Amino acid sequence: MSENTSRIKRDAEGLPAYMATFADLMSLLMCFFVLLLSFAEIDALKYKMVVKSLENAFGVQRDVAADEIPQGSSIIAQEFSPGEPRPTPLKVVRQDTIDETREQLKVTADAEKLAQQQAGKITEETQEFRQALEKEIQEGLIVVESQFNRIVIRIREKGSFPSGDARLNPGFAPILRKIHDVLLTTDGRIAVAGHTDNVPINTARYRSNWELSTSRATSVVHELMAPGTMSAERFVLEGYADTKPLVPNDSAANRAKNRRVEIIVLKSPVEEDLTRSIDELMREHDSVDSEISPYFE
Repeated sequence: MSENTSRIKRDAEGLPAYMATFADLMSLLMCFFVLLLSFAEIDALKYKMVVKSLENAFGVQRDVAADEIPQGSSIIAQEFSPGEPRPTPLKVVRQDTIDETREQLKVTADAEKLAQQQAGKITEETQEFRQALEKEIQEGLIVVESQFNRIVIRIREKGSFPSGDARLNPGFAPILRKIHDVLLTTDGRIAVAGHTDNVPINTARYRSNWELSTSRATSVVHELMAPGTMSAERFVLEGYADTKPLVPNDSAANRAKNRRVEIIVLKSPVEEDLTRSIDELMREHDSVDSEISPYFE
C-alpha cells in the first residue's frame, strides 16, 4: 500500500509550480510589446528616402509599377520599355529608373521621316520647274537642279547676256517671264547670284568682275519684278565675280560654264543659307536630287 500511495502522489504533482508564473510573465511581455507597437509611428517618407539613397549608392534599379505614371523616353511610342523604345518579345508595361524625381519626356522627332518628306516636296517642285522650262533646258540656256533645301535655276551666259555686258538680250525676256510664272507657284526666299569667269575686265562701265556679276544679277531681279506680282522682300541680291566657279577656269568651255546667274529658291526659313554658294554645299554634303540636266554646248 505504501508504494502505491507514493506513486499516486508523484503523479498528482504534474508540472513544476514555477511554470505557471513563467507562462503568465511571457503573456504579459507579449501584450506589452503589442501595446508598444500599436502606439508606434513609422515615418514612411523618411523610410522611403533612406531606401532610395541605398539604391542609388549601390546602383540598384527598381521596376516602376504599372499603375504609376510612366516616365517614357518618347511620346511617339505606344509602349514604355527600358531606355529607348524598342520591340520586346513580351508586351509588358515597365520602366527601369534610378531617378524617380525626373518628370520630363525626351521628345525625339522622327528627323529622317521629316527630311524625306521635305526632300520629296523639293524634288516634286523641281520636276515642275523642269517641265515648265523643258524647251530652254534642251537648248542649253538654263539648268534646273535641286540641292538640299533649295531649288536652283542656273541661267547660262549663252543667249542671256552679251559678252562682258550686263544688259539682257531682248530675246531672253520671255524666258525670264516663264521663270517668273513658275516662281509664283512656290514659296521661299529667292537669291539671285551673279558669277563670272577669271578673265579680268576693266571697261568704262564695269571696273571689275565684281561689278559685272552684281549688275547681271540686278538685271535678272528687275526683269522678274517687272510684272509687279512678286514682293521685293523675297529677293536677295548676290555677286561673287569669279570666287565661286563651278569648274576650274582652265578652258574656254569651262569658263563659259562659270559665267552664269543662279536663281536660288530657298525652302528653309534659315536666311543665312542664302549666302552659301551651291558648290560649297556640294562639297560638304550629298545632293538631295543627284539628277542634273546636261549642259549643251
